[in-house]
Amino acid sequence: MKVLCFGSANLDHVYKVDHFTAPGETQSCLDYAIKCGGKGVNQAIAMALAGNETYFAGMIGHDGSLLKETLDEKKVHIDYLKISDKPTGHAIIEVDQSGQNHILLYGGTNKAISYEYIDEVLSRFSKDDIIVLQNEINNVPYIIERSYEKGMKIFFNAAPYDDEILNYPIDKVTWLIVNETEGAALSGEENEETILKALKQKYPCTHILFTMGKEGSRVLTDKDDIKVKAMSVEAVDTTGAGDTYIGYFVRGIVENMPLLDTLQLATKASAIAVTRFGATDSIPHYEEVSR
Repeated sequence: MKVLCFGSANLDHVYKVDHFTAPGETQSCLDYAIKCGGKGVNQAIAMALAGNETYFAGMIGHDGSLLKETLDEKKVHIDYLKISDKPTGHAIIEVDQSGQNHILLYGGTNKAISYEYIDEVLSRFSKDDIIVLQNEINNVPYIIERSYEKGMKIFFNAAPYDDEILNYPIDKVTWLIVNETEGAALSGEENEETILKALKQKYPCTHILFTMGKEGSRVLTDKDDIKVKAMSVEAVDTTGAGDTYIGYFVRGIVENMPLLDTLQLATKASAIAVTRFGATDSIPHYEEVSR
């Protein structure tokens, strides 16, 4: 079984600040760094570090060599990575003293994914292979449709949320992954129970993974309703924590682990991630999480 992450690749410009900058305010940052990011790259690296045989498909510009080098270094297969003459997508990230973040995205090459490129990549994958998607690239509905036709298992992380997702063929997705904000927007409901009930009614053939940050996570399938509490740690940076969780969740599914064990594995991995700065730099290896 092969795992494909088809998603975004960003250069993250990370600014550590005392507090989030208010409208009209100018403040000096406490620290600055350029890091690899994008939900696609983050999740691909998380899946690889979790022990999955992971392939990445996405686009970068000639300015994105750091992304290519990092994916390769983290043992992600980059056979299907495409280089474009357009600038690489990037993010401006403020991280405050409590570890929370504000993120501004520029799409760049992430919004230049063509049907031809999608078909070329998917031709290398087969029935029951896994594909992991997010909402930072264009033509996601087309990828879902083509992956479904091939019989692939589709994991869709509905982030970042926009109203176009309401028209996506989510009924063809194997696993829908949402946090409280995304779940509320997609369901039209406001609290955990009503959100999950509405999503399951709307997409009866789709499993739901509902992440709630400090409150933990929950899985809802036709047979299971399992909730796991988050671990108590001192967070310094939450950037990439959700992507780490997804990478390890996929490992559990690939290995046919019980869902409770899968949730606990992903919870431990994301708990480690929030105690470190950065997105890809914070993702732990499987051996560390096991310990």
